[in-house]
Amino acid sequence: MGGRRQGAAPRLGIRPLLTSALAAPVPIGRANRPQRREIMNELTTLERRALQSISTPGGHMLIVAADQRNGMKAAIKDAPGGSDAITREELAEVKADLVRHLANHAPAILLDPEVALPQIVDDGVLDRETGLVVGLDASGFETVDGLKYTRFVPGVTPRTVRDMGGTVAKMLYYTRPDRQDADSRVAQEIRDLVQACEDEGLLLIVELLTYQLEGESDEEYKAAFADLVVDGAALAVACGAKILKLQYPGSAEASARVTEVAQGVPWAVLSAGVDHETFIEQVRTAVANGASGAMAGRSLWKDSLSIDAGRREELLSGRALPRLRELADAVDGR
Repeated sequence: MGGRRQGAAPRLGIRPLLTSALAAPVPIGRANRPQRREIMNELTTLERRALQSISTPGGHMLIVAADQRNGMKAAIKDAPGGSDAITREELAEVKADLVRHLANHAPAILLDPEVALPQIVDDGVLDRETGLVVGLDASGFETVDGLKYTRFVPGVTPRTVRDMGGTVAKMLYYTRPDRQDADSRVAQEIRDLVQACEDEGLLLIVELLTYQLEGESDEEYKAAFADLVVDGAALAVACGAKILKLQYPGSAEASARVTEVAQGVPWAVLSAGVDHETFIEQVRTAVANGASGAMAGRSLWKDSLSIDAGRREELLSGRALPRLRELADAVDGR
């Protein structure tokens, strides 16, 4: 069931090429032999193989994000009774079709362990060549002293990711590095999960979202945004993060700053629900300034979902899939 359908469009491929962060230029040392450039938070052999499985033939990360639950329901505009009436089973069918008609043409898919998994793997929907990233974060967040904190999906651990067939885990952290330092709760949470995933032989993608504080004006937040993204990346790298998923920091200059503070740690841009054309330009700018790829969800499929299976296939194949191909060109600098 997981094989390619006859007449289906060719997938983008996941040939095992290393990203530039892993295959850096090698200087010649005194012993006249190649030396590896020192990289912050070096990947293990297992983690390198996992990174290859979520990368394009050009060696850049490209992941279709489909771990949303309520956000994906909201994108289904034609459900009788509205999006709130969509059942878990109906949402699971939507996610399965999203894999069939879109993500199976990509290097990798990000799925949740509540609705999508393990059913999509057990039913043979996921293509054998498509890498599986499992999201660990539950929907929503808690607020403590004005700061946001995510929670794990109950009962889901790095071991669970392995049991579901994943080789990569993803965890979201809300960060305000102007209020949180290396001794903060969020920093310790990142350190703990990085170690737990390494112990399990999993590659961990650390996703960071900065946000506006209560009482902070729109102008103040906009002025601080680039620094918050850059400083958040620096904090995560200092806590051991080996792969970053970040908001677009707003400019070429800010993207270059992220690359500098990442110290060789690969980072990918998230789509944050912007329209496809805007995201393509953001990705091109970020990649030109050191980013290692993109992880796109709503920018690909937010207007391509339907409660009707036939309509879903039509929209995903005819609208979302061409966007994915264009995004693949952008992450590879074409």
